[in-house]
Amino acid sequence: MIEDATTKVSAPPLTATPTRHRRYALTMLFLIYMLNFVDRQIVNILAEPIKRELGLADWQLGSLTGLSFALFYAALALPIARWAERANRARIVALSAIIWSLFTALCGIAQNFAQLFLARVGVGVGEAGCTPASQSLITDYTSREKRASALAFFSMGIPAGSLVGMMVGGLIADQLGWRASFALVGVPGIILGLLAFFTLPEPRKSAFAAKEVQTTPPLRDALRELGRNRTYICLTIAMVAMSFGTYSNLGFLGSHYLRNHAEGLVTLAAAVNDLTGLQLGATGFLGTALGLIIGLFGAAGTWLGGWVTDRAVRHNLNAYATIPAVAALCMPFALLATYLTSNTLAALCLLSLPMMLQSIYYGPIFATVQSLVRPRSRATATAIFLFFANLIGLGLGPLSVGLLSDFLAPSLGSGDAIRWALISTAVVFIVAAAAFLAARKSIHQDIVS
Repeated sequence: MIEDATTKVSAPPLTATPTRHRRYALTMLFLIYMLNFVDRQIVNILAEPIKRELGLADWQLGSLTGLSFALFYAALALPIARWAERANRARIVALSAIIWSLFTALCGIAQNFAQLFLARVGVGVGEAGCTPASQSLITDYTSREKRASALAFFSMGIPAGSLVGMMVGGLIADQLGWRASFALVGVPGIILGLLAFFTLPEPRKSAFAAKEVQTTPPLRDALRELGRNRTYICLTIAMVAMSFGTYSNLGFLGSHYLRNHAEGLVTLAAAVNDLTGLQLGATGFLGTALGLIIGLFGAAGTWLGGWVTDRAVRHNLNAYATIPAVAALCMPFALLATYLTSNTLAALCLLSLPMMLQSIYYGPIFATVQSLVRPRSRATATAIFLFFANLIGLGLGPLSVGLLSDFLAPSLGSGDAIRWALISTAVVFIVAAAAFLAARKSIHQDIVS
């Protein structure tokens, strides 16, 4: 552990802040993060109708779900995080929500690939301000013993947003088309952003009034601190690998099922319509099914990872790395079972396992990163961490799967091409597990706050 004087700076206590304010803040940040992923992931269920109308290749779909978003998201996350170390983090999060929601709505009027690509770039620009500032806020509100659970609750916005994005996007697309889906899902984020701007509390205000103001370390010092932290480096590699695999699969799930299970989806949709009186098409049914599976089982995995980790670390800090490592090792087997199953209902049911496994690491990994640095470097640490995860994992993951699918399509057909392109991502989860296990060797001495 680093034992210099600067390391011993502790976060200002927030005991003066009423509990109801902390609960309100956590709930508001969860809802904003949920809408973050609604707007980020809705393109996944709309990929096939967009592909047909605009005449796109799979690599272009991959760039829309990943690269267009990730480039500016990754580039802006660090400067915004440095701003958040000094400024009002609550208002940064609120303004970010308004910006990305406006650009999501603009996606609905795009007339070609270039325009849609630029609109998705705007979504990434807006969302760059959300996660680092939000996690820094949450950490200020929460003791280390409850940090994994609090950040797991926040991270449940990922599966919840995927649920809403898939379900609402598919249902609206069935009735009104993919353009209306983009336009309508942008509205709630604007409203919530305005509400957060005026009501979301910034804990630094009251805490700093009674405490000596801390100075934010220069970026050079923060980078030096992170660069010599073995655990941080190992977890960054693990996060990149997990993001690569997770976003690659999420980006093409809709395409995989629509290409390989088209008849089965029509049959299941008809059965649901007969039972409920609804008028779901294949896209609406698939969006609802995928939304429920990703949302419910992703939330279960996120909650389970945070809950188990908080209890396990009372006895051994290695649990921060061991629990996500085990989940990552199980992922390749879960993906193989899901993608190689020919029965549509079975393939949808089996999808629940990888969706749960890939969500377990959220609480443990973010709690560890927040504990590896001094309090006034937390947003910066998260931004650098997510810079690599998003630029490589989100930016290149779906694009790589799309390119491989286009390469395999002439010989295998579009259905089997996307199937095997997705199966190929299984190897990155093994890399993630190895990185998590490597972090166990240094985690005890590297945690400082």
